[in-house]
Amino acid sequence: MSRPQPQTTTSIGPLIRGRRRKLAITLQELGEKSGVSVGYLSQLERDNATPTLGTLAQIAKALGVGLDYFIATPRPADALTVAANRPRFSVDGSSVVYERIGAEFPGSHLSSFILHVPPGYRSETVSHEGEEIVFILEGSVVQVLEGEEFRMQVGDSLHYSGNRPHGWYNDSDDWAKVLWTGTLELFHGPTRAAPIVPSLATGLREDGQ
Repeated sequence: MSRPQPQTTTSIGPLIRGRRRKLAITLQELGEKSGVSVGYLSQLERDNATPTLGTLAQIAKALGVGLDYFIATPRPADALTVAANRPRFSVDGSSVVYERIGAEFPGSHLSSFILHVPPGYRSETVSHEGEEIVFILEGSVVQVLEGEEFRMQVGDSLHYSGNRPHGWYNDSDDWAKVLWTGTLELFHGPTRAAPIVPSLATGLREDGQ
């Protein structure tokens, strides 16, 4: 599998910090609201770590915004996405490339992406509300669920509750392509609350902690 290239990326650390300061809450309070450790939040704000979309969704919910406050991802015009024309994006600093294949409409609950995962990539361990299904399209990944490892090859799938601690990694020498679908409402959060959303190409930065 050749290395995919994202068409859009953004830096989220300063946006997390800026929104947290606007709400006048501490890292400790944000950690309690989001379920993300204070140490990891500190790394994120300093752009020393890159979260998965699931972790970023937890932080966005705790800050009272939708995920698109941090990531201006392409929005499908309708339920059809054409493989050859589907935009790709990534979170700044992450080597994982995403393709959004889910659409938004009243009453929808699913989010769905195709993930292009590079060799050596390892996600953080997370837990959250909702449920997830992963299906391997190309290559292989190791899914970790409550400490138990499942080596997943092409055609394998796994369906689990998001409140079980989970993560995954690619220990192969090639890229993996994974279909992820979940009821974690990544793009169904509150309307973005402040006019500091970055453009698709650049992120808003600020100095200091």
